[in-house]
Amino acid sequence: MSLFIDVAFQSLTKHGEELCGDRVEIARLPDSTIVVLADGLGSGVKANILATLTTKISSTMLKEGGDIYETLDTIINTLPVCKVRKIAYCTFTLMKIYDDGRVYVAEYDNPPMFIIREGRKLEIFKKELKINGRAVYESKFYVKPGDVLTVVSDGVVHAGLGNIMNLGWKWENVMDYLERSTLNIQDAQGLSKDLAEVCEDLYGGRPGDDATIVAIKIKAPEHIDLFTGPPKDKNRDGEIIEEFMKSSGKKIICGGTAANIAQRELNRQLKVDLDYICEEVPPTASMEGIYLITEGVITLNKVVEIIKEGKLNFIGEDGATKLARILINDCTHLRIWVGKAVNPAHQNPDLPMDLGIKLKLIKELAELLEKVGKKVEIKEL
Repeated sequence: MSLFIDVAFQSLTKHGEELCGDRVEIARLPDSTIVVLADGLGSGVKANILATLTTKISSTMLKEGGDIYETLDTIINTLPVCKVRKIAYCTFTLMKIYDDGRVYVAEYDNPPMFIIREGRKLEIFKKELKINGRAVYESKFYVKPGDVLTVVSDGVVHAGLGNIMNLGWKWENVMDYLERSTLNIQDAQGLSKDLAEVCEDLYGGRPGDDATIVAIKIKAPEHIDLFTGPPKDKNRDGEIIEEFMKSSGKKIICGGTAANIAQRELNRQLKVDLDYICEEVPPTASMEGIYLITEGVITLNKVVEIIKEGKLNFIGEDGATKLARILINDCTHLRIWVGKAVNPAHQNPDLPMDLGIKLKLIKELAELLEKVGKKVEIKEL
């Protein structure tokens, strides 16, 4: 089975600095995902440049088909060493996760990565490599759906140092926290954001060091098919609905006209749900065989707003919150079926102008989801 690699990261910049000294690079290849976290020595511009150099060299070499060991050797020999403290000017964690579950990790002076399976720490064997006299720890293992991999810079394990906690949060404390939180949070973005918020609280809102969290959630593919808007050729309604229903994903319909087409062509009852009323978003509806039915443009606009502004606590049962929750937590592959017929309702001059830009909204939604690693296909009808 081909796995889906859900990756997200959050960074806190040291208080008083404009640039973060940590950098993350994520590259998706046809058969794998490359993740690099680099932590430049100190903070500010110099640390940022060193971290950027490290992530760019490693990700570019691997993307272009470079050998793992050649890449490590290049990075180690490129990075300077502080003559006074005898430590590297930049530390890094490099990961390559294949869609079949194989994982390769190389760690150089960053805190050890966290691997959690079913709420428990997973122990893996690490081999020490000596490259140009420096120790790099290499590990190879397999992951399965539900596993969570978390990589952090040392600003995370030092959170609270000299403030709330005398000796910082420590690696073991972070692991204990992740063992609990990973049971309740289903996506990488939520995991990274949650841990970043805890670190910021421990720093009292004034981070004493750059702190970065990269969260990776291994998922089985979850397909969603979303149908919105009437097809340009009305004579194709039946054909399109039949094809839509035969598709492999959970079925979602956005739009009253699209829902009425499905009701007519499938000869199934459409029932509006008035149990939950929201002033900003029209009510949802239900139909046999359809996972969720919402209103169209107003709801989609709200979904884009929720995802764009990072409002991912998903409190509420309105149509927009439900749809955003599904797209972020329960979707890896999204196919959007967009009807291009002109909807008479959108030509009403009394309605907001943005009701006439459904296709623009769909494209914006697709871009937002692709940024967080979802695979999106738009099928125009």
